[in-house]
Amino acid sequence: MNIHVKKAAMRDLETVVKLAMELWPHHLAEELAEEFSAILVRENAAVFLAYEGGAAVGFAQCQLRHDYVEGTSSSPVGYLEGIFVLEPYRKQGAAGKLLTACEGWAREQGCTEFASDCELDNTQSLKFHLALGFAEANRIICFTKKL
Repeated sequence: MNIHVKKAAMRDLETVVKLAMELWPHHLAEELAEEFSAILVRENAAVFLAYEGGAAVGFAQCQLRHDYVEGTSSSPVGYLEGIFVLEPYRKQGAAGKLLTACEGWAREQGCTEFASDCELDNTQSLKFHLALGFAEANRIICFTKKL
């Protein structure tokens, strides 16, 4: 496969939303369109699309975080907010190329560290992160309570 990655622009909004719906199916397309239309124009965030031929097969969203990021010692930190590759294109290098693009973007923003997270029970995401060079920094469970 010949996967190539490009930074998404506003003209790519529909493609980004379509892929984001696969990752976050509990969201409405309209909600994601509103969210990503804001993200695509922000200077402290980026979205990258992976293509095989002319078809978009994955995306990654990253941004700068200035608050404390577990396991890091600098600020800002590049942060992988989400990454998704369509099933037939997994384990073919697309996710690695998307991550490389995010890390490169973060370096260009002056970051010396890059971070991410996943749900405790998401073993597929854990394996992905470990395989691509992340080190586990901590495990936490967050709690909320309505008042």
